[in-house]
Amino acid sequence: MEKGFASDNNAGIHPDILKAIEKANKGHVIGYGDDSYTQKAIQLFKNEFGKSTEVFFVFNGTGANVVGLSSATQSYNSVICAGTAHIQEDECGAPEKFTGCKLIPLPTENGKITPDEISKHLAGFDFEHHSQPKIISISQATELGTVYQPDEIKAIARLAHEHEMYLHLDGARLANAAVSLHLPFKSFTKDCGVDILSFGGTKNGMMMGEAVLFFHPELAKNTKYIRKQSMQLYSKMRFAGAQFLAYFENSLWKELATHANKMAKLLEREIRKIPEIRITQQVDANGVFAIVPKRLIAPLQEKYFFYVWDEKQMEVRWMTSFDTTEEEVYDFADTIKQILR
Repeated sequence: MEKGFASDNNAGIHPDILKAIEKANKGHVIGYGDDSYTQKAIQLFKNEFGKSTEVFFVFNGTGANVVGLSSATQSYNSVICAGTAHIQEDECGAPEKFTGCKLIPLPTENGKITPDEISKHLAGFDFEHHSQPKIISISQATELGTVYQPDEIKAIARLAHEHEMYLHLDGARLANAAVSLHLPFKSFTKDCGVDILSFGGTKNGMMMGEAVLFFHPELAKNTKYIRKQSMQLYSKMRFAGAQFLAYFENSLWKELATHANKMAKLLEREIRKIPEIRITQQVDANGVFAIVPKRLIAPLQEKYFFYVWDEKQMEVRWMTSFDTTEEEVYDFADTIKQILR
């Protein structure tokens, strides 16, 4: 089996990240974040997002979301999100378990939610029989490979703040979104009114690269305790810090995400040449969603593994990564053509 198009999680670690880990693996340093690597990495985030930003490194994306949401909610609150959101579909109920909050998933055809749809669920405030809406959570890029424009994020943030709520952004593929928008991170997160950001790097060449960022320090006053209770506190945190140092150095994140997005656009172009397949979503980042003939699935998966997103209509998800090659994309498309003959 070739590398496949199942997930950018299936890719390895970029060599520069591995070198940074190896470089940090010398001697003894103070654990739990009081080391020079971690402190320098935190400063990089502050340089990027502002000096008042509070930064907490965690092991994985689910941990980032749980720690971020837990820091700003009580168990009687609710979190509004897309029905396709990772916190709703792919975290095994972890947000509900650790926050105690009710998730309110909204229908969406493209992974994005809108103020109009959100507004329908902004009711029951100060009524003890209803869960109290506290956070709106969006994903950037979305689970369907689409990307919110800055004005769309601003509108959702404005709605949240009008109701004394917070906006959380799940940025597991934030780098891919930044490249798609041709914008720096801050301009479509903090500057658009995002309050809490799950900043991901694992899907873009890091080994375990996730951070939770709070743009209002008061939201993070209890986060160090929540992170510990959530089992997301690194003891040897220098290896997280070292990865982020390499990730930001010479804009490595941008190089890797640019390539992944470019490969997705190439895949889209080649797939559109096959009349039996219909692409269902706008290809903004590094994911291609398409409806394919059922007979194609099994033989194609034998050579290039991928996931069926919606079995009812045979919609599949094809993800590209920082190490996807043009040759793999062309061969993948040719293999589809051969099977369909």
